[in-house]
Amino acid sequence: MSGNEARLQAIYQITNREPVAVSMPDKLGDIWAEDVFNLARMEWALSKNAFKAVKKTVQTGVPLDPATADVVAAAMKEWAISKGVKFFSHIFYPMTNITAEKHDGFIVTNADGSAITEFTGSLLIKGEPDGSSFPNGSIRMTNAARGYTAWDPTSPAYIMQTDNGATLMIPCVFMSWTGEALDKKIPLLRSNDAMNQAAQKVLSLMGETDIAPLNSSCGAEQEYFLVDTNFANSRPDLLLAGRTLFGAASPKGQQFDDHYFGAIPARVQVFMQDFEDQLYKLGIPAKTHHNEVAPGQFEIAPYFEAANVAADHQQLMMTLMKSTAKKHGFLCLLHEKPFAGINGSGKHVNWSVGNATQGNLLDPGSTPHDNLNFLLFCGAVIRGVHKFGPLLRAVIASAGNDHRLGANEAPPAILSVYLGDQLEKVFHDIKTGKLIKGEGGGVMDLGLDQILHFERDPGDRNRTSPFAFTGNRFEFRAVGSAQSVSGPLVAMNTMLADSLNWIAEKLEAALAKDSDQAVAVISVLKELMDAHGNVVFGGDGYSTDWHKMAVEERGLKNIPTTADALPALREESVKELFASTGVLSPVELESRFEVYAEQYVLSIEVEAKLVVDMAKTMIYPAAMRYLSDLGMTGASMLDMGVELDNSIAKTVADQANAMMSAVGKLAVAMEKHDFSSTEEHMQFCANDIRALMDEVRSHADMLETEVADELWPLPKYQEMLFIR
Repeated sequence: MSGNEARLQAIYQITNREPVAVSMPDKLGDIWAEDVFNLARMEWALSKNAFKAVKKTVQTGVPLDPATADVVAAAMKEWAISKGVKFFSHIFYPMTNITAEKHDGFIVTNADGSAITEFTGSLLIKGEPDGSSFPNGSIRMTNAARGYTAWDPTSPAYIMQTDNGATLMIPCVFMSWTGEALDKKIPLLRSNDAMNQAAQKVLSLMGETDIAPLNSSCGAEQEYFLVDTNFANSRPDLLLAGRTLFGAASPKGQQFDDHYFGAIPARVQVFMQDFEDQLYKLGIPAKTHHNEVAPGQFEIAPYFEAANVAADHQQLMMTLMKSTAKKHGFLCLLHEKPFAGINGSGKHVNWSVGNATQGNLLDPGSTPHDNLNFLLFCGAVIRGVHKFGPLLRAVIASAGNDHRLGANEAPPAILSVYLGDQLEKVFHDIKTGKLIKGEGGGVMDLGLDQILHFERDPGDRNRTSPFAFTGNRFEFRAVGSAQSVSGPLVAMNTMLADSLNWIAEKLEAALAKDSDQAVAVISVLKELMDAHGNVVFGGDGYSTDWHKMAVEERGLKNIPTTADALPALREESVKELFASTGVLSPVELESRFEVYAEQYVLSIEVEAKLVVDMAKTMIYPAAMRYLSDLGMTGASMLDMGVELDNSIAKTVADQANAMMSAVGKLAVAMEKHDFSSTEEHMQFCANDIRALMDEVRSHADMLETEVADELWPLPKYQEMLFIR
């Protein structure tokens, strides 16, 4: 079947598909966490002493003794087998943004040939996958392959149900034989410990005596696109790169703002119901779903959880999203910019810190000017974003996110903090040495008797800020939709730990000089705002005026590409940050630079190869067939001295020639390998390769608007985005 026939057949199959049978969703109370070996299930399955020990480990992080691990393993195995499980897996999170798993059977054979099931504490605690075949930044060589997985008891085990069976999944950390972190979980756990230790110092200085361990929390809003698999299978770029490398704009896009929060298409609603029922069975609190801004784009947002568990759940959610979409005839696209000219997809990370005794330390309460603990923690965030803005940009850097950051629907590539009118005034007052009671938001009165009055928030929301305070948490809006939330959480926790350590030192000195706690706190915060207040901005982050002001007047950095961003991981201040807090050693940090730089280069190289292949084997032949239909021969088309009377034929001929000329230049550029450094290679990809890819695309997209519709081989934007 030729390309254009496949496209037309795809349209026919989609528009004539049989409706999916719809069943009523299961009751939430009947399915919630039914496949999770959580504390509630452990309390029922374990002895009293064993449960008490596990609960203490989960809630406070104290070590679990091996004898208790044996008890847990036995109970976990019996529970899993009772649900039809035959295999278990240590699931871990290497530096790939996806999960890794190796399945082992519970089965053990006896000398007489009989089989029994076995699962001991040692099997629960430790596994041994290959440590060299995962991205590791040269920490492990091929001839030094040993790596370990180790059970993380703070993240509950669960059963992954598939059509082909069920597997017990045990969340784990992943390390090399020499002890370096090869994954995203170890740094996250370390960063939380560092933040907890620093926060305890500050709270103790503030006179708090009963201080439970502090934890960071995360709730990530996941945006994604759904494209029918009949279309996707005819698009090599979607299948291999996750985004369209060619495609003229649809006459109708998102300009009417009619898709956002619109009625969810029935077929998508069925997918969402199926997907969320699976999430509920796994104890993942999916709370919100809706149409997003772009056609074909949707969002799901879970309720916040402890950061480590939330990160594991995010990885699991992305896996389930893709597999469930496939069952419903969709390809789920998590790429940050799968379609040019319309909104891309992010993963807004809502982040806060707190504990069981002091509560949420980023909740200002009704009188934030009097809430000294809140002011100190909020100030610590301001300092962290200002001091380590380039680091925050680096941990959200990817080839996909480069297309989104700085565009009209996404935060700019300049890291700033939005506080809202009320809080911005509070910190401005602190900076000027006076703290005056602020006003609330007042009452919302629409003048309609049937509409109840309600308290208005003290400040508006700012959708253009990359790092915005949203009532009782900060929302890191610049995270990419395909990315793990672990990297951003590690950076935020670690910069907060650093700032809290700085505050503790300054506060201790201030309290020694002045016994008035409020005076001491304000003096520390004034010094903080004098040094770091430039990062606070409440205006339009998309405006050119802000871009100029941020760089020229405030000294902030505009970091547009991953090639510009990743070198921040090699800065001495960043090395010192991670080393002093114990989150990442210099070797571990350097390995991450190497891994992410390689992933960036490889991503662009794959896209460039696809551009060349698709232009030569799909788009150019379509143009030739159309010229033939118009009475042109290939020879006369290539002879640019021939006078072309047909204006359409001339346009097609000119664009086809220009496209193939650009393809030739791109193919030559792809052969360049003599780079003096990784940084130079990334810059070449960011500037030269991508520019040539865009040049090829500009001519190909023009051809799409000229070549007869029935000859065009690639599903078009108007089809992929609007045909359900």
